[in-house]
Amino acid sequence: MGDRLKNKVALVLGAGTVGKGAGMGNGRAICLVFAREGARLAGVDVRETAAAETAALIAEQGGTMRALAADVTNEKALQRAVDETLSAFGRIDILVNNVGGSIPGGPEEITPEAWQAQFHHNLHYVHLSTRMVAPLMAKQGGGAIVNISSIAGLRHLGNELAAYAASKAGLQHFSRVCAVHYAPQQVRVNTVIPGLMFTPLVTERLAGQQAGGDAEALIARRHARPPLGRMGDAWDVAHAALYLASDEAKYVTGAEIVVDGGLSATVR
Repeated sequence: MGDRLKNKVALVLGAGTVGKGAGMGNGRAICLVFAREGARLAGVDVRETAAAETAALIAEQGGTMRALAADVTNEKALQRAVDETLSAFGRIDILVNNVGGSIPGGPEEITPEAWQAQFHHNLHYVHLSTRMVAPLMAKQGGGAIVNISSIAGLRHLGNELAAYAASKAGLQHFSRVCAVHYAPQQVRVNTVIPGLMFTPLVTERLAGQQAGGDAEALIARRHARPPLGRMGDAWDVAHAALYLASDEAKYVTGAEIVVDGGLSATVR
């Protein structure tokens, strides 16, 4: 156990992982790393079992996480999660917005309904959580918001993800706008931008969407693309989020940490 987040309370939205069991998605890894560094957590997931599994892992390591079930894209459900966090811990020092997902389709294939659903799922809830939590942080004297995006918001990766890419690009710029707006109140807003990560999402969902169910082929293809010669993992995302949430980044706001093995720097 460390102390980089000692005495801090973190609210993590998207604290479980895709699929069943103890797989390690970005949200779960973030919760574990934050707990190891001394934070007390409220971890929210749409699946109660997923949040509970994360909380159990943290308890085994001597940490504290309150598992909450909520669809954070629903304003009332999200407000309840914020209120429960305040009731349990009295404050919120760190907010991590980690909920997201992709619907495949190019500009013509993606329906208007799916387009709206992607922005609701990837960006709308971040607006809700920010307007709920940032004022609380300001009253406390400051805080840190960490948004989890995707390099799909930076460049075309070869897959037709028009709505997902646009919503993630919107998330990145919304983060910059909020960083400037809340800076006088000492609330920092930064973004982690993962690339091709080897998490349960690859086998549970992406293999069906992008490789006809052939997970091995998709994994090999994804490992081959980054200049470092491999996908990253959830711990890479978690440690970037840890830096941005910690006081080590006390003069960092409006920034983006790209965690992609160099992929976004290539032209291929």
